[in-house]
Amino acid sequence: MRGRLVRFAAVGAVNTATYVGLYLLLRPTMGYLAAHVVAFVLAMVGSYFLNCRFTFRTRPSLRTFLLFPLSNVTNFAVTSAGLYLLVEVLAVNERIAPLLAAAVAIPVTFLVAQSILTQRRTRPTVDGREPEVRS
Repeated sequence: MRGRLVRFAAVGAVNTATYVGLYLLLRPTMGYLAAHVVAFVLAMVGSYFLNCRFTFRTRPSLRTFLLFPLSNVTNFAVTSAGLYLLVEVLAVNERIAPLLAAAVAIPVTFLVAQSILTQRRTRPTVDGREPEVRS
């Protein structure tokens, strides 16, 4: 499971870079909010396929594609709650708090994504191997 978590974090880094790159590319041609939404959605689609192929080694499906955004919702909820708790309750500096909240959110988001993308697989994985046993 540790290898999967490392691969998940690597995909997250690629996803973040993709989002920022797309946002900066689109921003001159549209408003910042539209650029944000388009970049976010495209980066999330890329993240889905990278996580299927690289992190969890499973075949993409319409069902998991439609459920995958739940991992982003989870990330948002955990980072938002963590940020509030760190800043308002624990008096952590506002510049450091988002990094700490993200560090907590990564494993939680990983578990949600893993649950969605590896749920009761009976088919072989993309590379033909048997599915990994969930732990």
